[in-house]
Amino acid sequence: MTRQIAVVAFAQSDHRRTTDELSEVEMLMPVLHEVLARTGLKTADIGFTCSGSSDYLAGRAFSFTMTLDGVGAWPPISESHVEMDGAFALYEAWSKLLTGDADTALVYAYGKSSPGSLRDVLTRQLDPYYLAPLWPDSVALAALQAQALLDAGATDENALAAIGARSRAAATANPHAQLNGPVPQGDYVVRPLRTGDCPPIGDGAAAVILAADDRARELCERPAWIRGLDHRVEPHALGVRDLTDSPSTRLAAERAGAFERPVDTAELHAPFSSQEVVLRKALRLGEEVVVNPSGGALAANPVMAAGLIRIGEAAARIHRGASDRALAHATSGPCLQQNLVAVLEGDPR
Repeated sequence: MTRQIAVVAFAQSDHRRTTDELSEVEMLMPVLHEVLARTGLKTADIGFTCSGSSDYLAGRAFSFTMTLDGVGAWPPISESHVEMDGAFALYEAWSKLLTGDADTALVYAYGKSSPGSLRDVLTRQLDPYYLAPLWPDSVALAALQAQALLDAGATDENALAAIGARSRAAATANPHAQLNGPVPQGDYVVRPLRTGDCPPIGDGAAAVILAADDRARELCERPAWIRGLDHRVEPHALGVRDLTDSPSTRLAAERAGAFERPVDTAELHAPFSSQEVVLRKALRLGEEVVVNPSGGALAANPVMAAGLIRIGEAAARIHRGASDRALAHATSGPCLQQNLVAVLEGDPR
C-alpha cells in the first residue's frame, strides 16, 4: 500500500433496550458531533462519507437517506452506503482513501432493533429457496452452531457461561454498554444457549473518522494505523459448512497480516458466546491476548453498528496507549457467514 490509513477518532452512543423517543437521525446526530469534535473537523472537511445500516430494521426503503440530514448533505458531499454492518462501510472508505481520491472519511452505522422482532427480521438474510421458508431464527441457528461445538468436544455449557460472565464483567468499565456486571445465565432460549449466552437486543450508533498519512498525525496524537484489512465469505448454504470452524475468518486474518506478529488485544464480534470459541480458534488467540475488554457484543449489540464498534474500540485502546497492536473482527449473516478482520497498530512509544 502506497498510503497509510488510520482511525483517528471514534464515538458511540449509549446502547439502550429502547429509544422510542428518538428517531434514527436524533439517535445518530450526537455521535456524529462527538466524533467530529474529537478531530476539530467540520462536515465540509470530510472527503468521503460512508454509512452502514439495514432498511429491514427500519421497515422502509432507503431509510439511510433520512440520516443524511444528520450528516448535512449540503453543500453536496461524496457519499455511499452499504446495506451491512458499518465495519463493511469502513472497508469501502478505506479503499477510497487508498486510491488518493480523499484524505479523510467519515464512517457511521446505526440500528434500531427495538421496534420489531429482530429474530424474525434476521431470517430475511437466509437462502430464499431452501432455508428462509422454514423460518429458523437467528438464535435457533446459533444454537445449532453451539450444539455442534458441544458434540465435537470443543466447549461445554460451563465454558460458554464463563465467556458471558467475563464479557459483562469487562463491560463495567464501558459507560456505553447495555449490560454489565453479574448477569444470570438464565433459562434456555434455544438449547444449549441460555439467556446469558445471547446478546441483548437494543438500539445504538457509532462513528469513526479515517485519515491518510500526515493528515492522520495532524488529527490524532497516536493514530491507529490500519496495517491490514480483509473480508471473506462462507458458503450461503449452512448444510455445506463445518459450523465448528471459520475458514473465512482465518483467511481474512491471514490476508490482513494478523499472523505476522502477535496482537495484544482482540475485539471480536461474537454475538453468541459459542461464536467466541470458533473465532479464538480461527484467529489463533492465546490466553495472553485480551479479548473484548469493552464487553463485546454480549454487552451491547446494536445490529449494523456492533462490528464497527469492534474496530472503534480497538482503535480507541491504541489512541490512549492501552494497546500497541490490536485485531478487530466483524461479522454478518448467520453462524459467522461473512467475516472481516482488521489489524491496527500504534506508532512505537
